[in-house]
Amino acid sequence: MHGTNPQKEQASSFVSKHGLWSDEQKDAAERMRRLVEEQNLHSIRLSFPDQHGILRGKTLMAGDAISSIESGCSITTTLLAKDTSHRTVFPVFSAGGGFGMSEMQGGGDVLMIADPTTFKVLPWAPGTGWVLCDLYFADGRPVPFASRGLYRSVLDQLAARGYDFKAGLEVECHIFKVENSRLGVADSGNPGRPGEPPDVSLLSQGYQYLTEQRYDQMEPALEIIRRNVVALGLPLRSIEVEYGPSQCEFVFQPTVGLEPADTMVLFRTAVKQICNRHGYHATFMCRPRIPNVMSSGWHLHQSLVSHSTGENAFMTGDADGLSKLGKHYMAGLLEHARASAVFSTPTINGYKRYRSYSLAPDRAIWGRDNRGVMIRVLGGPDDRATRLENRIGEPAANPYLYMASQILAGLNGIDRSLDPGASADTPYETKANLLPTSLREAVFALKDDPFFREALGEKFIDYYVYIKNAEIERFQSEITEWEQREYFEMF
Repeated sequence: MHGTNPQKEQASSFVSKHGLWSDEQKDAAERMRRLVEEQNLHSIRLSFPDQHGILRGKTLMAGDAISSIESGCSITTTLLAKDTSHRTVFPVFSAGGGFGMSEMQGGGDVLMIADPTTFKVLPWAPGTGWVLCDLYFADGRPVPFASRGLYRSVLDQLAARGYDFKAGLEVECHIFKVENSRLGVADSGNPGRPGEPPDVSLLSQGYQYLTEQRYDQMEPALEIIRRNVVALGLPLRSIEVEYGPSQCEFVFQPTVGLEPADTMVLFRTAVKQICNRHGYHATFMCRPRIPNVMSSGWHLHQSLVSHSTGENAFMTGDADGLSKLGKHYMAGLLEHARASAVFSTPTINGYKRYRSYSLAPDRAIWGRDNRGVMIRVLGGPDDRATRLENRIGEPAANPYLYMASQILAGLNGIDRSLDPGASADTPYETKANLLPTSLREAVFALKDDPFFREALGEKFIDYYVYIKNAEIERFQSEITEWEQREYFEMF
């Protein structure tokens, strides 16, 4: 097809030279080639999740994309040097590029290598395919700052112990109607100061949690999303209207390994693109600055399952409903909650959600079916769905870093046979370590934490801390409306 010879290409490709694909990926690549031809696709989007969990990449014509899936597509290293304003915060033209690696200096290239198992045909963009990629240096080494590759390495550590990570997603977001897209030249912004966001209005009023009337008000927009998300092949289980105005929640079936993290990235991107095409604005920002809105969270349901049997390792026949391994794992999550908060809540805005008596956690505690705790234990004796629901996350979190930090913390709890303590029946009065109250506090907790520095490597921790500090410093240099109102007249 398209003048290529897959057999000849495979024999001499970058993928085959460095042994980057499993048998499953090789089979998926053949299916991808067939689908491109059968559905007469004209374009394929090659994307990788950056440090913020945002997809970046290139759109190639189908023939060129097929030719490149085993040889790689070049992409600039500066994409890994950007904060959330798309500002390059590392001195990329200095020695080592600010990363301490010659490969990262000068704005040079790395290779995007497609993971064919992730290939999708976009239902909202006719003739277009979509595939997630991993980043590699020219010598075949994985780029250590690429979060999907980092997560895969953590999954490999878990697999070496005989377990797979199983996770279900419960994601809240807001969907608004766009009144003014703010696409005037003066609204464009620049790196370090993003352009003006759209002016929006509500799809529904709030505070009628799970009422059918409110759902029906939002149904025209939600149905467009549902139809496309299901067509994309994502394992959607339910859609609900949430507590606040124009707020909703999407719940996904539990899946294993890379899939739940890939699902989260694809889902967020899909919802934003679908809504944009239909005059809506979807935001996964935790607490938008819109009157009366409520904070959105991302609750991560998780368990470990036996790699060989598929049996839930958290399940037990005991009356307390959680195995010893599950208790130790949970204790690890609690032990490292402060240092891992920057992965579950990576934005300045997200910490406005941690409030007492607010259905969001403010301290590292657990409880049995209690929505005020950080970790909610769900299940009972011999319940195959036994799991931990971590309620700490915000919907903007990079899922690869969030899930990697959970696994590493949980395994440390298992290795040290940590005890999670007693269930907290009064969550906002129980004495326990408080969660960080700001991104700066969370960054300090990670920076000074020896466990994650060893588990994820000093190079990655220093890299991530640097980017987060760049965002914090930019925020602190702004003169806020509060400051102007408080001091301008008084002094």
